[in-house]
Amino acid sequence: MANESKVKIGIIGAGNIGSVHANEFSKLSDLCEITAITDAFLPLAQQRAVQYGIAGVAESPEQLIERSDVDAVIIGVPNQFHAPLAIKALQAGKHVLLEKPMGINSEAARDILRASNQSDRVVMVGHQMRWEAVPMQIKEQAERGELGQIYTAKAGWFRRKGIPGWGTWFTRSDQSGGGPLIDIGVHMLDLALYLMGNPKPVTVFGSTYAQFGPKRKGIGTWGKPDWNGKYDVEDLATALIKMEDGSSLTLEVSWAVHMDTDNKPFIHLMGTDGGASYSGSSGKLLTEKFDRPIETLLQAPEQDEGERARLSRHFLTCIREGKQPITSALSGYINNLVLDAIYESSRTGHEVKLNLDI
Repeated sequence: MANESKVKIGIIGAGNIGSVHANEFSKLSDLCEITAITDAFLPLAQQRAVQYGIAGVAESPEQLIERSDVDAVIIGVPNQFHAPLAIKALQAGKHVLLEKPMGINSEAARDILRASNQSDRVVMVGHQMRWEAVPMQIKEQAERGELGQIYTAKAGWFRRKGIPGWGTWFTRSDQSGGGPLIDIGVHMLDLALYLMGNPKPVTVFGSTYAQFGPKRKGIGTWGKPDWNGKYDVEDLATALIKMEDGSSLTLEVSWAVHMDTDNKPFIHLMGTDGGASYSGSSGKLLTEKFDRPIETLLQAPEQDEGERARLSRHFLTCIREGKQPITSALSGYINNLVLDAIYESSRTGHEVKLNLDI
């Protein structure tokens, strides 16, 4: 493939997630080239440039976005900056791959969606769990009708001791938008709705709790704590989401909790003809034949290339072929809308009706 036809990528954010994207896209050198990287801490961007053989280091996100040798921008920075940077990139004619959640709240996500609708560029949200091998197998069976009508589902992720970066942007609501609900809960919400066939959520009832973080307990290993910072987000959330078609989803997530948990994400789909369970890297299809329960084990292939590789390739394919990504701006907006409703329901103690108008 000629070098001119490669998608030229710029990465905003050289931290942990930026490094993950740099690693994955650098493996797809026949399809793309990472031409520039930037970070609020420039020495880190310079370090990643050397690490991944990236020719350009931009002094600011704005400078990177304006570069003529950047076709697509990957945004891996704190949630509060997602919308302003994504909108600037779209207005500059760049494709955008955004880390989750799409916005710090539904208002920010709606602004991105509107900018996306006014542009002919690709906007994709990085929900890598949709590309994991087991969820992909479950999705294939659900689309074939093997589960029948999925009438209810349960999804969650209980981390027993996993508060990330205490006192940093992770635990500050003005920078992150929330705690585990918007951090890992958005993954489980996104994946569950996708596997259910993308039903339209209409009402939400939820509760959030902060029993560990304010006491500086339940600290995990991700990120470096800033003990001069603050913790004003939840550490556990639970919600019931009802859909227009009558189906429902129970969502439960925590960063820290006193319970017997394997710390793995999970989803249980309950259908009229069969069910499916997913936990970590394995899963099951469940049904009944001849009055007997039947279980089929699901696992990733031995030589599986991994969900991040498939996500990265999907982004490049969408750019090349002008396709809408399966994790579109609309799906990101719906996720943000549901998350906001859970926080609002917890604050008010009442059920919240959703308005999906853009």
